[in-house]
Amino acid sequence: MRQSWQMWSGGVSKSTLGLINKEASLAPFQEATIFSEAKKNSKIRRSNIKWLTHNNVIRDVLWSYIQEANRNAFGFDITNVGDIQYTEYDESDKGHYDWHHDIHWSQDKAYDRKLSITIQLSDSSDYKGGSFEFCEVPSPDADTSKKLGTVLVFPSYLQHRVTPVTKGKRISLVGWFEGPRWK
Repeated sequence: MRQSWQMWSGGVSKSTLGLINKEASLAPFQEATIFSEAKKNSKIRRSNIKWLTHNNVIRDVLWSYIQEANRNAFGFDITNVGDIQYTEYDESDKGHYDWHHDIHWSQDKAYDRKLSITIQLSDSSDYKGGSFEFCEVPSPDADTSKKLGTVLVFPSYLQHRVTPVTKGKRISLVGWFEGPRWK
């Protein structure tokens, strides 16, 4: 039986986490939108984001986990192309992202997002709430998935959410890797 997701608890080194945070400090924040609607919708999503797509060092770190997860569990046709987003969910606005999947099924492009990846940039002691959950498959253990540096890779078509942050700030790096359209 294939696995629904792959996770490495605390998998990213402190030096790499430092590099990600340094790069993020150079980028401007913007209020997050719903990509399928290309607009803000605070009922579905409340977070602030920064785009780090053009950093090849960070992309290579993500790509190494994507490749291993793909070999271990998925076998998808993917390329080292996609977007990288630094995301903050803050208690001050009950930061969250309701049920969604990471594929824009109605787009008119020759590729689809195939694998999604998230890296925890804040430790579980930094916030309350903000749990990552799947809808159709069992979710990772919250204590393990909230550990600083934890990596989670999953098929982009799985519905998932981040529950409201009730205390502190949840910070993560999210990426999506593409391949030829789903057939």
